[in-house]
Amino acid sequence: MAKINENYLKLKAGYLFPEIGRRVREFAQANPGKEIIRMGIGDVTQPLTPAVIKAFHEGVEEMASLATFKGYGPEQGYDFLREAIAKNDYLARGVQLSPDEIFVSDGSKCDTGNIQEIFGNDNIIAIGDPVYPVYADTTVMSGKTGSCQSNGYFDGIIYMPCTEENGFLPELPTERPDLIFLCFPNNPTGTVATREVLQKWVDYATKNQCIIFYDAAYEAFITDPSIPHSIYEIEGAKSVAIEFRSFSKTAGFTGTRCAFTVIPDELMAYDSDGKPHPVKPLWMRRHTTKFNGVSYPVQKAAAAIYSEEGAKEVKAVINYYLENARIMRNSLQEQGYTVFGGINAPYVWVKTKNGLTSWEFFDLLLGEANVVGTPGSGFGPSGEGYFRFSAFAERANVLKAMERLKKI
Repeated sequence: MAKINENYLKLKAGYLFPEIGRRVREFAQANPGKEIIRMGIGDVTQPLTPAVIKAFHEGVEEMASLATFKGYGPEQGYDFLREAIAKNDYLARGVQLSPDEIFVSDGSKCDTGNIQEIFGNDNIIAIGDPVYPVYADTTVMSGKTGSCQSNGYFDGIIYMPCTEENGFLPELPTERPDLIFLCFPNNPTGTVATREVLQKWVDYATKNQCIIFYDAAYEAFITDPSIPHSIYEIEGAKSVAIEFRSFSKTAGFTGTRCAFTVIPDELMAYDSDGKPHPVKPLWMRRHTTKFNGVSYPVQKAAAAIYSEEGAKEVKAVINYYLENARIMRNSLQEQGYTVFGGINAPYVWVKTKNGLTSWEFFDLLLGEANVVGTPGSGFGPSGEGYFRFSAFAERANVLKAMERLKKI
Protein backbone atom coordinates (compact mmCIF):
# COMPACT_ATOMS: atom_id res chain seq x y z
CA MET A 1 0.00 0.00 0.00
CA ALA A 2 1.49 3.31 -1.11
CA LYS A 3 1.33 5.90 1.63
CA ILE A 4 1.38 9.64 1.30
CA ASN A 5 3.43 12.16 3.22
CA GLU A 6 0.71 13.09 5.70
CA ASN A 7 2.41 16.38 6.52
CA TYR A 8 0.80 17.72 3.33
CA LEU A 9 -2.61 17.10 4.87
CA LYS A 10 -1.80 19.63 7.58
CA LEU A 11 -1.83 22.42 5.00
CA LYS A 12 -5.30 23.88 5.34
CA ALA A 13 -5.58 25.84 2.11
CA GLY A 14 -4.10 26.02 -1.35
CA TYR A 15 -0.92 27.98 -1.89
CA LEU A 16 -1.77 31.70 -1.87
CA PHE A 17 -0.98 32.65 -5.45
CA PRO A 18 -2.81 29.79 -7.18
CA GLU A 19 -5.85 30.72 -5.08
CA ILE A 20 -5.60 34.28 -6.35
CA GLY A 21 -5.32 32.94 -9.89
CA ARG A 22 -8.41 30.78 -9.42
CA ARG A 23 -10.52 33.71 -8.24
CA VAL A 24 -9.31 35.93 -11.05
CA ARG A 25 -10.02 33.25 -13.68
CA GLU A 26 -13.55 32.78 -12.39
CA PHE A 27 -14.16 36.54 -12.44
CA ALA A 28 -12.75 36.84 -15.97
CA GLN A 29 -14.93 34.01 -17.24
CA ALA A 30 -18.02 35.60 -15.71
CA ASN A 31 -17.06 39.09 -16.98
CA PRO A 32 -15.44 38.60 -20.41
CA GLY A 33 -15.54 42.29 -21.27
CA LYS A 34 -13.69 43.49 -18.19
CA GLU A 35 -10.05 44.58 -18.39
CA ILE A 36 -8.26 43.19 -15.32
CA ILE A 37 -5.10 44.87 -14.04
CA ARG A 38 -2.89 42.43 -12.18
CA MET A 39 -0.80 43.88 -9.37
CA GLY A 40 -0.84 40.87 -7.07
CA ILE A 41 1.69 38.20 -7.94
CA GLY A 42 5.18 39.68 -8.03
CA ASP A 43 5.88 38.82 -11.66
CA VAL A 44 7.86 41.30 -13.72
CA THR A 45 6.58 42.94 -16.89
CA GLN A 46 9.64 44.63 -18.39
CA PRO A 47 11.59 42.51 -20.88
CA LEU A 48 15.13 41.29 -20.49
CA THR A 49 17.54 44.12 -21.30
CA PRO A 50 19.57 44.31 -24.55
CA ALA A 51 22.87 43.26 -22.94
CA VAL A 52 21.20 40.26 -21.31
CA ILE A 53 19.41 39.23 -24.51
CA LYS A 54 22.63 39.60 -26.53
CA ALA A 55 24.45 37.26 -24.13
CA PHE A 56 21.49 34.88 -24.15
CA HIS A 57 21.59 34.68 -27.96
CA GLU A 58 25.34 34.15 -27.90
CA GLY A 59 24.87 31.29 -25.45
CA VAL A 60 22.24 29.70 -27.66
CA GLU A 61 24.47 30.07 -30.73
CA GLU A 62 27.31 28.37 -28.88
CA MET A 63 25.00 25.40 -28.29
CA ALA A 64 24.65 25.07 -32.08
CA SER A 65 28.38 24.64 -32.74
CA LEU A 66 30.40 21.47 -32.19
CA ALA A 67 33.34 23.53 -30.93
CA THR A 68 31.37 25.41 -28.25
CA PHE A 69 28.51 23.06 -27.43
CA LYS A 70 27.91 22.50 -23.69
CA GLY A 71 26.42 19.38 -22.15
CA TYR A 72 26.12 18.93 -18.42
CA GLY A 73 27.67 21.89 -16.65
CA PRO A 74 28.88 22.07 -13.06
CA GLU A 75 25.83 21.65 -10.82
CA GLN A 76 26.88 24.53 -8.58
CA GLY A 77 27.24 26.91 -11.53
CA TYR A 78 29.84 27.95 -14.09
CA ASP A 79 32.90 29.69 -12.71
CA PHE A 80 32.35 32.78 -14.87
CA LEU A 81 29.02 33.49 -13.17
CA ARG A 82 30.08 32.61 -9.63
CA GLU A 83 33.20 34.77 -9.96
CA ALA A 84 31.11 37.69 -11.25
CA ILE A 85 28.71 37.32 -8.33
CA ALA A 86 31.53 37.21 -5.77
CA LYS A 87 33.18 40.28 -7.26
CA ASN A 88 30.18 42.50 -7.97
CA ASP A 89 27.62 41.59 -5.34
CA TYR A 90 30.00 41.03 -2.43
CA LEU A 91 33.57 42.25 -2.85
CA ALA A 92 32.22 45.58 -4.11
CA ARG A 93 30.52 45.93 -0.70
CA GLY A 94 33.56 44.88 1.27
CA VAL A 95 32.56 41.23 1.68
CA GLN A 96 35.15 38.58 0.91
CA LEU A 97 33.55 35.43 -0.51
CA SER A 98 35.06 32.60 -2.50
CA PRO A 99 33.17 31.60 -5.67
CA ASP A 100 32.94 28.06 -4.33
CA GLU A 101 30.73 29.37 -1.50
CA ILE A 102 28.15 30.34 -4.15
CA PHE A 103 25.65 27.83 -5.57
CA VAL A 104 23.74 28.82 -8.71
CA SER A 105 20.17 27.50 -8.90
CA ASP A 106 16.88 27.91 -10.75
CA GLY A 107 15.21 30.06 -8.09
CA SER A 108 15.26 31.30 -4.51
CA LYS A 109 11.80 29.85 -3.99
CA CYS A 110 13.29 26.40 -4.58
CA ASP A 111 16.34 27.07 -2.42
CA THR A 112 14.48 28.47 0.59
CA GLY A 113 12.26 25.41 0.54
CA ASN A 114 14.95 22.83 -0.22
CA ILE A 115 17.47 24.10 2.33
CA GLN A 116 15.59 22.39 5.13
CA GLU A 117 16.50 18.96 3.74
CA ILE A 118 20.01 19.18 5.18
CA PHE A 119 18.73 19.99 8.68
CA GLY A 120 17.07 17.48 11.00
CA ASN A 121 13.36 17.46 11.68
CA ASP A 122 13.94 18.14 15.36
CA ASN A 123 15.02 21.69 14.54
CA ILE A 124 12.66 24.43 15.69
CA ILE A 125 12.07 27.11 13.07
CA ALA A 126 11.20 30.77 13.62
CA ILE A 127 9.51 32.83 10.92
CA GLY A 128 8.06 36.31 10.70
CA ASP A 129 4.34 36.92 10.38
CA PRO A 130 3.39 38.11 7.79
CA VAL A 131 6.04 36.77 5.44
CA TYR A 132 6.54 34.84 2.20
CA PRO A 133 4.35 31.72 2.67
CA VAL A 134 6.93 29.27 1.29
CA TYR A 135 8.84 29.38 4.59
CA ALA A 136 5.96 28.04 6.69
CA ASP A 137 4.52 25.72 4.05
CA THR A 138 7.81 23.93 3.40
CA THR A 139 8.45 23.67 7.14
CA VAL A 140 5.12 21.84 7.42
CA MET A 141 5.88 19.64 4.40
CA SER A 142 9.24 18.66 5.87
CA GLY A 143 7.59 17.28 9.02
CA LYS A 144 8.88 19.83 11.51
CA THR A 145 5.45 20.94 12.76
CA GLY A 146 2.32 19.74 14.46
CA SER A 147 -1.22 20.60 13.45
CA CYS A 148 -2.59 23.97 12.39
CA GLN A 149 -4.25 25.91 15.18
CA SER A 150 -7.46 27.89 14.82
CA ASN A 151 -5.47 31.14 14.46
CA GLY A 152 -3.57 29.78 11.45
CA TYR A 153 -0.35 29.06 13.34
CA PHE A 154 1.23 25.61 13.23
CA ASP A 155 2.38 23.91 16.39
CA GLY A 156 6.16 23.66 16.40
CA ILE A 157 6.87 26.95 14.59
CA ILE A 158 7.93 30.03 16.51
CA TYR A 159 6.04 32.94 14.99
CA MET A 160 7.41 36.46 15.23
CA PRO A 161 4.52 38.90 14.63
CA CYS A 162 5.47 41.90 12.50
CA THR A 163 2.94 44.63 13.15
CA GLU A 164 2.49 48.34 12.69
CA GLU A 165 3.35 48.74 16.38
CA ASN A 166 6.82 47.19 16.02
CA GLY A 167 7.50 48.69 12.59
CA PHE A 168 6.91 45.34 10.88
CA LEU A 169 10.25 44.11 12.24
CA PRO A 170 10.34 40.71 13.95
CA GLU A 171 11.50 40.78 17.53
CA LEU A 172 14.03 38.37 19.00
CA PRO A 173 12.22 35.21 20.11
CA THR A 174 11.97 34.49 23.81
CA GLU A 175 11.75 30.78 22.98
CA ARG A 176 15.01 29.60 21.43
CA PRO A 177 14.81 28.50 17.76
CA ASP A 178 17.42 26.57 15.78
CA LEU A 179 16.71 28.00 12.33
CA ILE A 180 15.45 31.53 11.65
CA PHE A 181 13.96 32.87 8.42
CA LEU A 182 14.55 36.59 7.82
CA CYS A 183 13.53 38.43 4.65
CA PHE A 184 14.76 41.98 3.88
CA PRO A 185 13.64 43.99 2.02
CA ASN A 186 10.61 42.22 3.30
CA ASN A 187 7.99 40.46 1.26
CA PRO A 188 5.17 41.52 1.75
CA THR A 189 5.61 44.63 3.94
CA GLY A 190 8.51 46.30 2.12
CA THR A 191 10.32 46.84 5.43
CA VAL A 192 14.13 47.03 5.42
CA ALA A 193 16.57 46.18 8.20
CA THR A 194 19.23 48.60 9.37
CA ARG A 195 22.77 47.55 10.17
CA GLU A 196 21.91 47.73 13.87
CA VAL A 197 18.89 45.45 13.46
CA LEU A 198 20.89 42.84 11.55
CA GLN A 199 23.75 42.98 14.04
CA LYS A 200 21.24 42.21 16.78
CA TRP A 201 20.09 39.10 14.89
CA VAL A 202 23.63 37.93 14.14
CA ASP A 203 24.60 38.34 17.80
CA TYR A 204 21.48 36.42 18.86
CA ALA A 205 22.21 33.58 16.42
CA THR A 206 25.82 33.42 17.55
CA LYS A 207 24.87 33.26 21.23
CA ASN A 208 22.20 30.58 20.67
CA GLN A 209 23.96 28.55 17.95
CA CYS A 210 21.18 29.29 15.46
CA ILE A 211 21.40 29.56 11.69
CA ILE A 212 19.72 32.45 9.88
CA PHE A 213 18.16 31.80 6.48
CA TYR A 214 18.47 35.28 4.98
CA ASP A 215 16.28 35.92 1.95
CA ALA A 216 17.70 38.95 0.14
CA ALA A 217 15.83 38.49 -3.14
CA TYR A 218 14.93 42.20 -3.28
CA GLU A 219 18.24 43.74 -2.20
CA ALA A 220 18.70 45.47 -5.57
CA PHE A 221 15.76 47.76 -4.72
CA ILE A 222 17.54 49.29 -1.72
CA THR A 223 18.30 52.94 -2.43
CA ASP A 224 19.21 54.08 1.09
CA PRO A 225 23.04 53.85 1.32
CA SER A 226 22.87 53.13 5.05
CA ILE A 227 20.89 49.90 4.56
CA PRO A 228 22.95 46.70 4.07
CA HIS A 229 22.35 44.69 0.92
CA SER A 230 23.79 41.51 2.38
CA ILE A 231 23.77 40.05 5.87
CA TYR A 232 27.47 39.35 5.33
CA GLU A 233 28.11 43.07 5.68
CA ILE A 234 27.47 42.43 9.37
CA GLU A 235 30.32 41.29 11.61
CA GLY A 236 30.07 37.59 12.47
CA ALA A 237 27.36 36.80 9.92
CA LYS A 238 29.41 34.29 7.92
CA SER A 239 29.39 31.98 10.93
CA VAL A 240 25.60 32.00 11.35
CA ALA A 241 23.87 32.81 8.04
CA ILE A 242 22.92 31.38 4.66
CA GLU A 243 21.94 34.00 2.07
CA PHE A 244 19.51 33.57 -0.82
CA ARG A 245 19.59 35.85 -3.87
CA SER A 246 17.69 35.87 -7.14
CA PHE A 247 17.91 37.34 -10.63
CA SER A 248 14.13 37.13 -11.01
CA LYS A 249 13.14 40.60 -9.85
CA THR A 250 16.61 42.11 -10.16
CA ALA A 251 16.97 41.40 -13.87
CA GLY A 252 13.63 40.04 -15.05
CA PHE A 253 14.46 36.33 -14.87
CA THR A 254 11.10 35.15 -13.51
CA GLY A 255 10.50 33.21 -16.73
CA THR A 256 14.16 32.38 -17.30
CA ARG A 257 15.01 31.04 -13.82
CA CYS A 258 18.34 31.83 -12.21
CA ALA A 259 19.30 32.49 -8.59
CA PHE A 260 22.01 31.61 -6.11
CA THR A 261 22.57 30.63 -2.49
CA VAL A 262 25.63 31.52 -0.43
CA ILE A 263 26.93 29.16 2.25
CA PRO A 264 30.21 30.34 3.81
CA ASP A 265 32.93 27.87 4.78
CA GLU A 266 32.71 29.09 8.40
CA LEU A 267 29.08 28.06 8.85
CA MET A 268 28.63 25.08 11.17
CA ALA A 269 25.70 22.94 12.33
CA TYR A 270 25.75 20.20 14.93
CA ASP A 271 25.02 16.49 15.16
CA SER A 272 23.14 14.81 18.01
CA ASP A 273 26.37 14.58 20.02
CA GLY A 274 27.01 18.31 19.68
CA LYS A 275 29.87 17.86 17.23
CA PRO A 276 30.14 20.70 14.66
CA HIS A 277 29.99 19.98 10.94
CA PRO A 278 30.45 22.45 8.06
CA VAL A 279 27.14 23.08 6.31
CA LYS A 280 28.53 23.81 2.84
CA PRO A 281 29.51 20.18 2.03
CA LEU A 282 26.02 19.03 3.02
CA TRP A 283 24.38 21.48 0.62
CA MET A 284 26.93 20.56 -2.05
CA ARG A 285 25.94 16.91 -1.64
CA ARG A 286 22.23 17.70 -1.83
CA HIS A 287 22.68 20.15 -4.72
CA THR A 288 24.79 17.82 -6.85
CA THR A 289 22.56 14.83 -6.13
CA LYS A 290 19.21 16.43 -6.95
CA PHE A 291 20.08 19.18 -9.41
CA ASN A 292 21.88 19.18 -12.76
CA GLY A 293 22.49 22.90 -12.91
CA VAL A 294 21.04 25.95 -14.65
CA SER A 295 21.40 25.89 -18.44
CA TYR A 296 24.50 27.46 -19.96
CA PRO A 297 22.66 30.15 -22.02
CA VAL A 298 20.75 31.28 -18.93
CA GLN A 299 23.92 31.55 -16.86
CA LYS A 300 25.65 33.46 -19.64
CA ALA A 301 22.69 35.84 -19.76
CA ALA A 302 22.82 36.27 -15.96
CA ALA A 303 26.52 37.10 -16.06
CA ALA A 304 25.77 39.90 -18.54
CA ILE A 305 24.05 41.97 -15.85
CA TYR A 306 27.50 42.50 -14.34
CA SER A 307 28.89 44.04 -17.52
CA GLU A 308 29.08 47.83 -17.70
CA GLU A 309 26.12 48.07 -20.09
CA GLY A 310 24.15 45.34 -18.37
CA ALA A 311 24.49 46.99 -14.97
CA LYS A 312 23.22 50.31 -16.35
CA GLU A 313 20.27 48.66 -18.08
CA VAL A 314 19.23 46.61 -15.07
CA LYS A 315 19.48 49.66 -12.82
CA ALA A 316 17.14 51.53 -15.16
CA VAL A 317 14.57 48.72 -14.95
CA ILE A 318 14.79 48.67 -11.15
CA ASN A 319 14.26 52.43 -11.10
CA TYR A 320 11.21 51.96 -13.33
CA TYR A 321 9.62 49.62 -10.80
CA LEU A 322 10.60 51.87 -7.89
CA GLU A 323 8.89 54.78 -9.64
CA ASN A 324 5.78 52.59 -9.96
CA ALA A 325 5.98 51.99 -6.21
CA ARG A 326 6.32 55.72 -5.54
CA ILE A 327 3.28 56.48 -7.70
CA MET A 328 1.20 53.86 -5.90
CA ARG A 329 2.36 54.92 -2.46
CA ASN A 330 1.58 58.59 -3.07
CA SER A 331 -1.77 57.92 -4.73
CA LEU A 332 -2.96 55.55 -2.00
CA GLN A 333 -1.92 58.00 0.71
CA GLU A 334 -3.86 60.76 -1.07
CA GLN A 335 -6.87 58.44 -1.05
CA GLY A 336 -6.65 58.17 2.72
CA TYR A 337 -5.01 54.77 3.03
CA THR A 338 -2.31 54.04 5.58
CA VAL A 339 0.64 52.90 3.48
CA PHE A 340 3.98 51.22 4.20
CA GLY A 341 6.88 50.01 2.05
CA GLY A 342 7.42 51.06 -1.54
CA ILE A 343 10.64 53.00 -0.91
CA ASN A 344 13.49 50.48 -0.70
CA ALA A 345 11.30 47.66 -1.94
CA PRO A 346 8.96 46.88 -4.87
CA TYR A 347 5.96 46.18 -2.63
CA VAL A 348 3.44 48.60 -1.17
CA TRP A 349 1.71 47.39 2.02
CA VAL A 350 -1.68 48.99 2.63
CA LYS A 351 -4.09 48.89 5.56
CA THR A 352 -7.65 48.19 4.41
CA LYS A 353 -10.43 50.66 5.17
CA ASN A 354 -13.68 50.27 7.07
CA GLY A 355 -12.66 47.10 8.86
CA LEU A 356 -12.63 45.00 5.70
CA THR A 357 -10.76 41.72 5.87
CA SER A 358 -7.95 41.14 3.39
CA TRP A 359 -10.04 38.85 1.18
CA GLU A 360 -13.06 41.17 1.36
CA PHE A 361 -10.83 43.97 0.11
CA PHE A 362 -9.50 41.65 -2.61
CA ASP A 363 -13.04 40.90 -3.81
CA LEU A 364 -14.00 44.59 -3.64
CA LEU A 365 -11.04 45.64 -5.77
CA LEU A 366 -11.55 42.83 -8.25
CA GLY A 367 -15.30 43.33 -8.53
CA GLU A 368 -15.50 47.14 -8.62
CA ALA A 369 -12.10 48.25 -9.94
CA ASN A 370 -11.02 45.06 -11.75
CA VAL A 371 -7.66 45.38 -10.00
CA VAL A 372 -5.84 42.40 -8.47
CA GLY A 373 -3.62 42.63 -5.40
CA THR A 374 -2.61 40.17 -2.69
CA PRO A 375 -4.56 39.71 0.57
CA GLY A 376 -2.30 40.26 3.54
CA SER A 377 -3.75 37.34 5.47
CA GLY A 378 -2.25 35.03 2.86
CA PHE A 379 1.15 35.88 4.29
CA GLY A 380 0.14 35.00 7.85
CA PRO A 381 -2.45 35.89 10.49
CA SER A 382 -0.74 39.20 11.33
CA GLY A 383 -1.30 40.26 7.73
CA GLU A 384 -5.07 40.32 8.24
CA GLY A 385 -6.47 43.75 7.48
CA TYR A 386 -3.63 44.58 5.10
CA PHE A 387 -3.09 44.26 1.36
CA ARG A 388 0.00 44.05 -0.87
CA PHE A 389 0.37 45.80 -4.20
CA SER A 390 3.23 44.82 -6.49
CA ALA A 391 5.15 47.47 -8.41
CA PHE A 392 6.02 44.94 -11.12
CA ALA A 393 3.51 46.30 -13.60
CA GLU A 394 3.48 48.46 -16.69
CA ARG A 395 3.37 52.18 -15.90
CA ALA A 396 0.14 52.76 -17.79
CA ASN A 397 -1.58 50.05 -15.78
CA VAL A 398 -0.28 51.45 -12.51
CA LEU A 399 -1.74 54.86 -13.33
CA LYS A 400 -5.00 53.33 -14.53
CA ALA A 401 -5.32 51.16 -11.42
CA MET A 402 -4.80 54.09 -9.07
CA GLU A 403 -7.51 56.05 -10.89
CA ARG A 404 -9.92 53.12 -10.60
CA LEU A 405 -9.28 52.82 -6.87
CA LYS A 406 -10.38 56.41 -6.38
CA LYS A 407 -13.88 55.44 -7.50
CA ILE A 408 -14.61 52.64 -5.04
